[in-house]
Amino acid sequence: MAVHEPEPLFDAAFAGTVIEWRGPAPFLFVPVPAAHVDELRLAARLASYGWGVVPVKAEVEGVHFTTSLFPRGGGYLLPVKVAVQRAAGVEIGTLVTVRITVQG
Repeated sequence: MAVHEPEPLFDAAFAGTVIEWRGPAPFLFVPVPAAHVDELRLAARLASYGWGVVPVKAEVEGVHFTTSLFPRGGGYLLPVKVAVQRAAGVEIGTLVTVRITVQG
């Protein structure tokens, strides 16, 4: 018997540049493009577990991981953990391909 995951509340692929955010190290971040923010906010209403943080399944340069988006400046930042940075070969200023999914 096959197990089916529910339809995602939000799913998007985009390109973004890795940035540093002064705060808790050792994370770098990829900003979610403004074009996705309104739809992501709708999904966040159902998926957020508080403080506007949104749990996601993410992929950066083919490396899959789970994390939570951080609300920042009217948008969202995708944290890129050190293990993902190393596996994907990314650093500050790298243009990366990203996919994020918010499950219901």
